[in-house]
Amino acid sequence: MRESDPHRWTHPATILVATDLSDLDHLMPFAFEQASETGARLILLHVLSAAAALTADASGMPHYDTAGAFEVSEQMMRPWCDLAARQGMRCDALAREGHPADQIAAAVRQFHADRVLLGTRSRSKIGKLLIGSVAEQVLRSVYLPVITVGPEAHLPVAQDAERAVLYATTLGETSRPSAALACGIAAAQNAPLVLLHVLPPIPEMQRKGLPTGIDSAAMHELRQLAAETGAGCCSAVEPVVAHGNPAVEILALAQERQASLIVLGATQRSAFENLMRDRTVYRVLAHARCPVMTLREPQAMPEHAEAETAAAHFA
Repeated sequence: MRESDPHRWTHPATILVATDLSDLDHLMPFAFEQASETGARLILLHVLSAAAALTADASGMPHYDTAGAFEVSEQMMRPWCDLAARQGMRCDALAREGHPADQIAAAVRQFHADRVLLGTRSRSKIGKLLIGSVAEQVLRSVYLPVITVGPEAHLPVAQDAERAVLYATTLGETSRPSAALACGIAAAQNAPLVLLHVLPPIPEMQRKGLPTGIDSAAMHELRQLAAETGAGCCSAVEPVVAHGNPAVEILALAQERQASLIVLGATQRSAFENLMRDRTVYRVLAHARCPVMTLREPQAMPEHAEAETAAAHFA
């Protein structure tokens, strides 16, 4: 299991770009932007499924043309590597066959990737939002920053406008590593960092006799987190508390502050599963107008605890 390395996460040497080939036009501008900012090497990875290699011979009989499928994949990725080279970036492309999430994880280990960049698809029908199953599996399993470029993400037209980095936190005790990562990225971009925590609607809290807004206990904790985080990364850090639906408030503040990146704190397994269960991650990924970074760190757990957790998850 790989050790966390905040410096490599904020200044990646290698970025793995996982593509299904249809998303190259959408993904690669973001990959180039990140590589130019950090000097990182880009590794383009396309994973072939068995169906992609299925073709028919002259008699109409189906057969697997794996070599042909690999060649087509490499032909589609090669122009992007050539373009990267012309811009002074190092870029390599490879195609592999197998289960996409497994092959992405294997490539992360092989190339010692410090960051994964991937796209996601969104299908909207009566408010139902989905991300691709591969993206979800990668988010759940890779122990390093994963940047997802949703269908509505776009690069800014005005490059000189101040754009913040937005970190949305559940304020668990494990929020510090994600906050430090977000602050390091903000400092590298010379951008302010906004720490956001979303509380339940005001009427709901008032019925329980709980203080709201800037008087809430969450705001006190958020200010403390902002002070600790800002002291370690030399970037302006602003704590913000909002009330309402987490996904709605995250997206609204990201739009208001013209965020260049949304960071979702997912270092704690239970917190990440809660975010997935209430669809917050799905909705943010589907509608964010900038890339979204998630970070899920491993937690040391005894073997029997791992077994109990797995049993509870699938019960």
